[in-house]
Amino acid sequence: MDAIQLSWILQAPVARCSRWVPVIADVCALYGIDTTQRMACFIAQIGHESGRLRYVREIWGPTKQQLRYEPGTTLARTLGNTSAGDGKRYMGRGLIQTTGKANYRRLTARLRKRFPNCPDFVLNPQALQLPFWAAMSAGDYWDMRKLNRFADAYDFAEVTRRINGGYHGLADRQAIYARAYASLTA
Repeated sequence: MDAIQLSWILQAPVARCSRWVPVIADVCALYGIDTTQRMACFIAQIGHESGRLRYVREIWGPTKQQLRYEPGTTLARTLGNTSAGDGKRYMGRGLIQTTGKANYRRLTARLRKRFPNCPDFVLNPQALQLPFWAAMSAGDYWDMRKLNRFADAYDFAEVTRRINGGYHGLADRQAIYARAYASLTA
């Protein structure tokens, strides 16, 4: 896949896509996202989650939902956010939004098995905004959730649910998927 092809799939500027093509290719090779079906599903999901590769961090309000990331809430405990400001500090980052201090810590540990020089995302959360780590975090999430099996079963809705927790943006994800599948099989 080249930048022009990704641009058409995502309906995004070629210049933006050209920065992402090499790292997306690396992620796909590393995590076995190596069939047309798997790649179309992956591109659709990261394309939607990142606003067509525009955002590698959550847009911070804070919104009512984001305030739940702060200590004193059930969600904050689940996310491992224990100090005031952790909600914003460990906001969603990467192409599939890694959120919360505990998830940043676990992601660091998993990626260091593959990349010993991986930054400590707890100490340097902004590193997850760099294209390589933003893409690798998405591949790691994909792999950790075993999403290739749902892609192989053509269960796109389940892939979406396991990434999003629901079906938010399903129509957009499906539209990206349709263009990706058509382009990758052409």
